[in-house]
Amino acid sequence: MKKTVESVTQGQPDKVCDQIADAIVDEYLRRDAQARVDVNVLGSHGMVMVGGEVTSTADFDIGALARQVYAEIGYKDDIEVFVNIETQSDEMKRVSNGVTDNMVVNGYATNETRELMPRAVVYAQNLARRLDDLRKSDPMFSWLKPDGKIQLTMDGAQVSSVTVLASHQVSIEEKEVKTALLERLLIPIVGEDGVQIFINPIGSFIDAGFRADSGASGRKLTVDTYGGLIPQGDRSLSGKDPSKVDRAGAYMARYAARYLVEQGLVASAMVTLVYSMGRAEPVHVQAVGMGVKSRGSKTDLTNLLLQTFDFRPEAITERLNLFQPVYRATAAYGHFGREGFPWEETFVI
Repeated sequence: MKKTVESVTQGQPDKVCDQIADAIVDEYLRRDAQARVDVNVLGSHGMVMVGGEVTSTADFDIGALARQVYAEIGYKDDIEVFVNIETQSDEMKRVSNGVTDNMVVNGYATNETRELMPRAVVYAQNLARRLDDLRKSDPMFSWLKPDGKIQLTMDGAQVSSVTVLASHQVSIEEKEVKTALLERLLIPIVGEDGVQIFINPIGSFIDAGFRADSGASGRKLTVDTYGGLIPQGDRSLSGKDPSKVDRAGAYMARYAARYLVEQGLVASAMVTLVYSMGRAEPVHVQAVGMGVKSRGSKTDLTNLLLQTFDFRPEAITERLNLFQPVYRATAAYGHFGREGFPWEETFVI
């Protein structure tokens, strides 16, 4: 069965917005651990707009932070930043348990890779990260620009096709771009035997980033999670403090799914948490596993999870120690399957 996934580089416009949004979250948490943050970012043609709701004692220059993130990603042009942030409404302030809306979050894990992620997602994320690393660290690739995208298809365990979109300076020929990326990006990670490879298939990619396209935070949820290989909701992760159950719940669902796989109970697991506004306990929890002891049939492990974990938002943030300023790092190359985040650590009783 074929599976197709995407990943993007740090400079892809939507991801720029995610990184600005999460840099804002991190800065609030550094200054005020009780900050409540829900911000969205829009970028387009020299302009960035930051809007949303924040309740915090902290105060800092959000515009300056946005410009700093933009420059650190690798863009050299100036951006004008508009900020329109208000305090949370009185109704939202009354919701103290983090469940400010009805929502469904899913978590997934599989033993097909050491990252406990689908192999296609791991390949795509590694390619996107490698594309950024070449641009930042290798003088031979100084012609690369920050905007890039990977699309990868696997047929079973074999990569069958890869498409790379890599923005570049006008001074380099298209043929040189393709040769360099084939040799230094694709062959070391996925090889070339039996793989259809397309590099900038419509030609040059010079106009990129906010010069050529708009971006908005929250629009790359498939890239942030499991590549669209499992069901997902419509809730963005970036721009929200960890008390928000759409963020905390997604991390906890992943953590619980990892637990089921790490314990050897199943080869893959999907955990679904359903929350209703104002109610801390999820109204529905479901955990389904496949493989290993189930011998190919689905296994319902819901009761085991309910006996093992507390899925209330406050309990999640405490167990995973989520009030740390680590979120900008999540906003590129996916939130899952990477070391350094508490929801990716092995469960200890």
